[in-house]
Amino acid sequence: MKKNILIVPGDGIGQEVTAVGKRVLDTIADKFGHQFSYDEALIGHVAIEATGNPLPDESLAKMKQSDAVLFGAVGHPKYDNDPSAKVRPEQGLLKMRKELGLYANLRPIKLFDELLGASSIKPEILSGADILFFRELTGDIYFGEKGRENNGDTAYDMAKYSRFEVERIARKAFEAARTRRKKLCSVDKANVLETSRLWREVVQAVAKDYPDVEVEHQFVDATAMLLIKDPRRFDVVVTANLFGDILTDEASQIAGSMGMLASASIGDGTGVYEPIHGSAHDITGKGIANPLASILSAALLLDIAFNMKPESETVIRAVDKVLKSGYRTRDIADAQTEPGKILGTAAMGDEVVKHLN
Repeated sequence: MKKNILIVPGDGIGQEVTAVGKRVLDTIADKFGHQFSYDEALIGHVAIEATGNPLPDESLAKMKQSDAVLFGAVGHPKYDNDPSAKVRPEQGLLKMRKELGLYANLRPIKLFDELLGASSIKPEILSGADILFFRELTGDIYFGEKGRENNGDTAYDMAKYSRFEVERIARKAFEAARTRRKKLCSVDKANVLETSRLWREVVQAVAKDYPDVEVEHQFVDATAMLLIKDPRRFDVVVTANLFGDILTDEASQIAGSMGMLASASIGDGTGVYEPIHGSAHDITGKGIANPLASILSAALLLDIAFNMKPESETVIRAVDKVLKSGYRTRDIADAQTEPGKILGTAAMGDEVVKHLN
């Protein structure tokens, strides 16, 4: 099978981990007889430095023409420390999501048994946890009207959702629940927010079309507590953009590290596959970033974008074998990890590739 994949490393460790993700895709192509061709594009801080634009038109055009995008991360401390900056790396990310119609962000939170000790949560609480988050991606406070008034002393950000936006993400979540444990938790703040009241109303209406799926509605603050107290109670979780952003970062502790979490942003066209971690400039260039989230994102790409289930499962099994062999990057190492088995970015990629062959 011939496919065109766009590599968009972005900023910071995105450059390092996507290089490993691409190696895995190359190995899979060789093993299964596929032809993957590649191109690269700029986004974020590196794009601003090169063109003045966080998402150049050329990059967006390449995205739309590709079969899938393997993405890294955006961000730079320069902008974090300057709230007044008018052009920011994250603007490129938001524009990419909007222009590609990426309204559904899938974030699997699956714990590899070998990483039970890597989390700060008790192993007996974690064991068996397997959650699939559906985060709405093109609405909410990120895209609503925002501004300053009263001479800049008052700021506002508007959260906004339409019935259509809620319904389309809800249906994807219900369909996924049907393939799993048939349980869906919809997360909102309907006791306070009007957007959440609409959210709950729409999810309740859609639920009538899926009588085989058990539906639970939770307030976001209760969900944040229950994710730590009893993560195994959750199967599929669907929620709004802001809540999903926060809850999935929290849920990364279930998997042991943000360096383990892959994601797929999908809509009606080209999908984007990326680790959920940021650009992590504090470790950029040190060769110690965990590439496993990028590798697992490549597995999602194979499965969702190309319908290559056996290839995707081969990648996941390779990661599992490497972890069973005791290899770790620094973020997932614990007191029992042998010093000689704590690997850097490229070396961890080497181990996964070995187990693919």
